[in-house]
Amino acid sequence: MLDTCLRAGVQRVVYTSSVAAIGIPPAGTVGREDTEFDSLSATFAYADSKRRAEEEVRRAVDRGPAAVIVKPAIVIGAGDQYLIAGQLGLDVARGRLPAVPPGGICLVDVDAVVQGHIAAAERGRVGERYILGGENLSYREMVAMIASMTGRPAPRRTIPRRALPVLGAIVDAANRVSPRPQPVSGDQLRLSVWDFFFDSGKAVRELGYPLLPFRGAAEKALRWYREHGYLA
Repeated sequence: MLDTCLRAGVQRVVYTSSVAAIGIPPAGTVGREDTEFDSLSATFAYADSKRRAEEEVRRAVDRGPAAVIVKPAIVIGAGDQYLIAGQLGLDVARGRLPAVPPGGICLVDVDAVVQGHIAAAERGRVGERYILGGENLSYREMVAMIASMTGRPAPRRTIPRRALPVLGAIVDAANRVSPRPQPVSGDQLRLSVWDFFFDSGKAVRELGYPLLPFRGAAEKALRWYREHGYLA
């Protein structure tokens, strides 16, 4: 793709990566653009493929295209028709979540991600990476907020950390034999023991990136799900 841009004379490229390419931040810290990619994340195909793709983009900058890399966190909002990020929230809204994982994630309003892409195209520094995050919440905090908006009781139980690898293996086995994929992947379950918290300070400073609260993103997502038949 980048070679084609170079041949076509494209002057600027905004490449959408993911915070997964940063990896798992060390315990008690938040990930930043310069956080070292960890060896555990290298064993997960999604994270490792994102990291390798970023390396290709950064190498391409030396050949010509003025590329900027943006790294969204977990994107929440209207239009998530494939439930890439919204399945957990939908399970809460439907009253189908019996327990929550012990970790946490960085959640970002899709409207902020759109603004971050536009700002990166207009004034992002060539070759630089920008985290497009929002609010860092534990799964329990996120679930409690969605439950309060939908009138559903929040799950009280937390999935034991030691059980998640076993559950991940069961989901992997189910996905190998079932024609219908499971709501989550085995890797997602295994990774949910960690806190995937990230700092968007660089994007705020250099791009004027807006930090929007999770509640607003969740409200817009739930409204869209209702309007499109995902929720009664």
